[in-house]
Order: sequence, then structure tokens, then C-alpha cells
Amino acid sequence: MNEAEGGRGAQLKHTGLRPGWTTGACATAATTAAYTALLTGEFPDPVTITLPKGQTPSFALAAEELGDGSAMAGIVKDAGDDPDVTHGALVRVTVRRLPAGSGVVFKAGPGVGTVTRPGLPLPVGEPAVNPVPRRMMREHIAEVAGRYGGTGDVEITISVDHGEEIARSTWNPRLGILGGLSILGTTGIVVPYSCSAWIDSIRRGVDVARAAGRTHVAGCTGSTSEKTVVAAYGLPEDALLDMGDFAGAVLKYIRRHPVDRLTICGGFAKLSKLAAGHLDLHSGRSQVDNGFLAELARRGGADGALVAEVAGANTGLAALQSCAAAGVPLGDLVAVAARDEALAVLRGAPVAVDVICIDRAGTIVGRSGVA
Repeated sequence: MNEAEGGRGAQLKHTGLRPGWTTGACATAATTAAYTALLTGEFPDPVTITLPKGQTPSFALAAEELGDGSAMAGIVKDAGDDPDVTHGALVRVTVRRLPAGSGVVFKAGPGVGTVTRPGLPLPVGEPAVNPVPRRMMREHIAEVAGRYGGTGDVEITISVDHGEEIARSTWNPRLGILGGLSILGTTGIVVPYSCSAWIDSIRRGVDVARAAGRTHVAGCTGSTSEKTVVAAYGLPEDALLDMGDFAGAVLKYIRRHPVDRLTICGGFAKLSKLAAGHLDLHSGRSQVDNGFLAELARRGGADGALVAEVAGANTGLAALQSCAAAGVPLGDLVAVAARDEALAVLRGAPVAVDVICIDRAGTIVGRSGVA
């Protein structure tokens, strides 16, 4: 299947939304402009780069400075129509000459994080500049060096204005990336409203937990469910996965990269969707199935009147409250059904699973055993 038929191209065509550029693409463009200026004395503006899939976007420079043995270029990240927290951030790159044979060295400037925990695709102590952006920058350094007679031996220092503050809204602190943002991107393009960044963060979270030797991790739908799990099991921060709506992403990745035990914790209504077989729990893509809840209630001993009340309930919470008043453990029934659905997705992977359902206040309203 080519891009015209599916994948990113099809998604953009369907949504009509404007794509944007990753921090990795912005850093590559800034690197290219800075090194060109270092060798020629002139900054190309706009500066054109080649992305991994062959696209050749051009970027306007927002900042430039030529010094003795170094040059700095800055580009404002445009995330298109994606609600990216880094949209509008100024990505600066300073390129400094190094002695022949030094190669390309990456440094984290202000606002770019440093890796402090194992389990990521970078060693501990390295700046949080992911492998594909590093490759892109190396390739463009080599191209510019070949064009203008440079050696290609440089230090690349990447910084992001206000990056440390922005990073507090990302997964970086949880993953042990401290001091700022990561420089990311495997294609250079940000697809609006793509789920890929969140799902990638889930995968990295599993990797970090496994590398830290965690045998029990928890997929949580939000901060309230995280607090519930910590109170219940005392799990450390790096064992908590910010699952959000992506239950399927957690289960499928853990199926391939098992841990001994997985706890799934979230709101009753959201987890009732998992119990009914939905792996994407977003309200725009799956809905609470009152008929399914009514059938669970019937199995739990509800009489005909209560079954009808659950089937016609306005919300999942209303159904839960009606059953609780009648002594029918709908919360537990949903938790068990969600656990069984999770086990089905895991397809026999050696992972024990339990599920905890909570209300908005964080009170546990349903719980399965471990299976």
C-alpha cells in the first residue's frame, strides 16, 4: 500500500488538516543553515532539507548568529493543525568546528533533555536527540561539507527556548529525560491528530520499565487512576504507563515484550468499553454500550426491572449506581470482563492481568482478581 492509498497520506487527505514538522526536522534544518554559514559566511534563508521519505521542505530562519568558529540558526516549529505542545517553540542549533577526525558530536543545550534511565533508544547520559534526527543531521552535515569543502567534524548543540517548561507537559520526566524536551521524528512530518506520538510514548514507557527490572506495570487512563494504583500497590513512577485511551497499544506491545503482571486502572465507563471489546477508549471512537452493561447486570443477578433500568441509563455511572443500590456488583463484573478481554488480546503471553475500575473521585468501584 502506498501513501496515496493509506497511512499518513490517506489520513491527511481524509481530515483536510495541515501537516507540520517535527522537532527533528526543525533541528536538521537549523543545523544545515548553521553549518552552511560556518563554511560560507552566509545563512541560506529559507533552508531546504531532505526528509527520510524524500520530501524537501524549506524553513525560514527565525534567528541567526555567526561567530568565530561557530554559527547558530533558529527555526520556529510549525506543527500544522496538530495540537502539539511544542508548536511555536524556537529550536536553536549551534554548530562549532571540531578537530579533524572528531566526527559529529551532539550536545544538549538549554531546553533539551538528557537521558537518565535505561530503556530508551539512547544511552544514559546522552542528549535526548533520537536516532533518526541524529542520522538526518549527520547526513546533512556531510552534504554541506562535501559542497563547500568542510571536514564534517562538528559539535551540534541543540536548544529549545522554554523547553524545560514545555517538557513538564510531556512524558519526559516520567521516562527519566530531564532538563527539557526530546528532539523527535522518524519521518520529519507531524500528522495532525495522529495517535502515533502517544502510542510511541507507551512503548518507550514499557521499555523503560523493563530495563529498570520492573515486573509489575500499570496502564492508567489518567492521573486519578495512577494515584489509585500507587495507593493499591506502591508502584514506582517508572512502572506507570500513561495509557490514556490506548488500551490496545499497551496490550499489543506488552504481548511482544512481556512483564510478569499488568494492572489496568481507569474510570468505570471507560473500562466498560474495554470489557465490551473496544481497544480504543476515546469517546469519539467508542461508546459505552448500555445493552452490554444490562447483560452483565442480568448475569450478576439483576431482575428484569433493573436490567431495563441499566439498558436505559443516561450514563455508565448511573447504571453503576442503580446496580450498587440493588446489591448487583456491576463494577466487579465490568472489571472481570475487561480483564478477560485484555487476556484475549495478550494471546497467551506470560502476563498476569488484573483490572481496577474507579469513579471520578478515585474510589474503587470494581475490581477483578488476577488471572
